[in-house]
Amino acid sequence: MNKYIFLLIIIICLLIFYSFFIEPNMLVVKRYRIKDEALKGLKIVFVSDFHVKKYQKNRLKRTVELINKQNADIVLSTGDYVSGHKIKSTLNIQELFKELSKIKSKYGYYTVLGNHDGWIGENIISKELEKYSVKILKNENIAVNIDDRTIYIAGIEDLITGNPSIVKALKGVKSPVILLTHHPDMFTLVPNEVNLTLAGHTHGGQIRLPFIGALVVPSQFGNKYAMGLIEEKEGNNIKKMIVTKGIGTSIIPVRFNCIPEIVVIDFE
Repeated sequence: MNKYIFLLIIIICLLIFYSFFIEPNMLVVKRYRIKDEALKGLKIVFVSDFHVKKYQKNRLKRTVELINKQNADIVLSTGDYVSGHKIKSTLNIQELFKELSKIKSKYGYYTVLGNHDGWIGENIISKELEKYSVKILKNENIAVNIDDRTIYIAGIEDLITGNPSIVKALKGVKSPVILLTHHPDMFTLVPNEVNLTLAGHTHGGQIRLPFIGALVVPSQFGNKYAMGLIEEKEGNNIKKMIVTKGIGTSIIPVRFNCIPEIVVIDFE
């Protein structure tokens, strides 16, 4: 066999091994600093797309530990706690949410649900989250008092399995507002008054090739809304959204050039 072909085969095998067994089990902290006078001094940990599989309890424990190390004022999530389409595909529901109940923050943990949560059973997921005082936002909002100010956390139902309504979610809010949506495609409908939108769902595409980006992104906007801080100018205002690459995997247990993350946002 030609030595160059042999070398190519070795490289491909190493990349496959890395993509299946190394990168999907990594977890980093992605940090953003956002200028916003109304939210100045606030520290948020944002997590999404856990997709906890049956054999991943220890990984979940490490994830919770890393979240707690950030000493967040608020923890926010855009859902997809479970893996697959059926309950047998994910870690035991009671175990999963008992571990997630160990997440700590100064002013609470707020979430919306994702499409996988809806497929496995919104009522089942909601019951477990509420057992541990996690507030689920379903086309609604909540006022959170932090020292001498009030911020509003709004959340909409999933675009695929729910009936999202930004109008209902923002009813009665006052600035500043942070909006949670599992699916980033809802960003086009978000009004300028929202200080920051947080979304997940895409996993960054899971496989990202240099100079090309993600091969497949579950969004009608493709790589535009795949990951990162997105800013869009509307008139004199700039709308902001952060799309996280998430923690777990879906469809196939592979990641390449798309390391799992938790997001820390410091407002200044």
